[in-house]
Amino acid sequence: MIGLLKFITCGSVDDGKSTLIGHILYDSKLLYTDQEEALELDSKVGSRGGKIDYSLLLDGLMAEREQGITIDVAYRYFTTEKRSFIVADTPGHEEYTRNMAVGASFADLAVILIDASQGVLVQTRRHARICALMGIRHFVFAVNKMDLVKYDQETFRKIEEQIKELQEELSLANVKIIPVSATEGDNVTTKSDNIPWYTGEPLLEYLETVDVREKSEEEGFYMPVQRVCRPNHTFRGFQGQIESGQISVGDEIVTLPSKEHAKVKSLLIGDKDAQTAEKGRPVTIQLDREVDVSRGCVLANKTELPVSKSFTATVLWMDDGELLPGKEYFVKIGTKEIPGIVTNIQYKIDVNTGEYIPANNLRKNEIAVCDVILQEEIVLDEFDDHKALGELILIDRITNMTSACGVIKNSEVDEETDLKCVFAHGKLKANGDIFEEFYYNMESMTVTKIKPSGKSYTIGDEIPVEGESYQYPDYFDVIVFRDKVAVQIRDRKVSAILPIEEYEYKGLPLINGRGFKILVDSKEKADKLFAELKEQGYKPGSEFFNRWLQFEAYRKIVFRDSIY
Repeated sequence: MIGLLKFITCGSVDDGKSTLIGHILYDSKLLYTDQEEALELDSKVGSRGGKIDYSLLLDGLMAEREQGITIDVAYRYFTTEKRSFIVADTPGHEEYTRNMAVGASFADLAVILIDASQGVLVQTRRHARICALMGIRHFVFAVNKMDLVKYDQETFRKIEEQIKELQEELSLANVKIIPVSATEGDNVTTKSDNIPWYTGEPLLEYLETVDVREKSEEEGFYMPVQRVCRPNHTFRGFQGQIESGQISVGDEIVTLPSKEHAKVKSLLIGDKDAQTAEKGRPVTIQLDREVDVSRGCVLANKTELPVSKSFTATVLWMDDGELLPGKEYFVKIGTKEIPGIVTNIQYKIDVNTGEYIPANNLRKNEIAVCDVILQEEIVLDEFDDHKALGELILIDRITNMTSACGVIKNSEVDEETDLKCVFAHGKLKANGDIFEEFYYNMESMTVTKIKPSGKSYTIGDEIPVEGESYQYPDYFDVIVFRDKVAVQIRDRKVSAILPIEEYEYKGLPLINGRGFKILVDSKEKADKLFAELKEQGYKPGSEFFNRWLQFEAYRKIVFRDSIY
């Protein structure tokens, strides 16, 4: 028997997800006698004229049966002669997208149902996008209700082309397309005589044989520490699950983030000594010297793992309340839970079209790219490089509810892709942010920058020259280094936005894109500044900033007990 397969079923409302899994269980003789009798009895009062309603096996809540839709994630465990399975049947309705995302987070494969009479719908795209976001790499598109289109091959081929377009749009790998009828059983557990033009295997046979193991293993060994075990003064072991590679007695490891080196003195799998342990094993590791390691730290060997306190992530917002920049959450990455703040929403992603939309807030079931800053540096990485260190959830500090889930895109804040621009005119865009608020968080003892609403200003617009932590003069010029744009402010209004090469210094105060004073008071100094900027490719470093900029001229840091 090959390894356990964890998969999810998803699709639009009434596409037949529960019916499909119920039919697999029924046909495969995987029900107890009392379950089978109860199913047949319940079906007699259902909507199929006395025929068996296979969906009743999974729609367990009374509210689900009354509405005729799935509203919660139903997990089922079953085993055939060839494989063991865990399946999550998830809601199709948009209102329950977060429930569907929870089911997707555990799965290795997604079975996405498509109504043959309707083709690829908005919800199909939504669910495929979310499954890809949650790290699923294997997809089965089950074109269901083929009986309603009289098993027409041409109808199936048209839908097949739609799926291939979606596959290309989302860069989906390992896609299988199967025509089925969940109610009639065509191509569910056995090949259908009604669909002779389909030469592939039926759904269950494919699920029994598909290999979902990653073709490219993550680099090296790493294990997030779940618990420090100290039963007595002579033993100190670090417990966790190995997420990549293997480790053996005698191997040298590095502890992160403390970056200490030690050798493996002993390994325990359960209560048994072992010489080697590999990926997927829960293990206790004892080292040959004392090191600074606690829950949330990582033991690593032959791999480079970033240590950072800021990152950019793609998140699915799951809370009933809105996400607004500046609110503090507990951020859980790997085995580490730490206070953090969402400092900026770069843009929303339209889950139906994939379009990037500038945004100032986030509502339930929306997806966005956000910047997050943590209370201190921890071990984290991009999801594509080290999955266990690239997954995260945001936990509300008051209610302790999970507010969002997501994956890390960049292990440092990625401002290059931020769609917000403070100043724009024609093709000129300046992404500096002179309206950021600077707060000192008394609770976490950190300085945090909070981006404002994200409004863009163009020629003729009046700007806010005063905020909680900044106050600018009525007449000044803004030089946005990275974007090579100059903005002239006259009487609190934008009078010009021009390329930096066309700008001439007129003796007014100069401010950079963050609101820091530029120490220029003559044309000679201005010429020198711009010459250095050009020489450094308009991406100056700390030495340049220390020499040319002053923070406290127009800015201050506002103290707050906590940032909400």
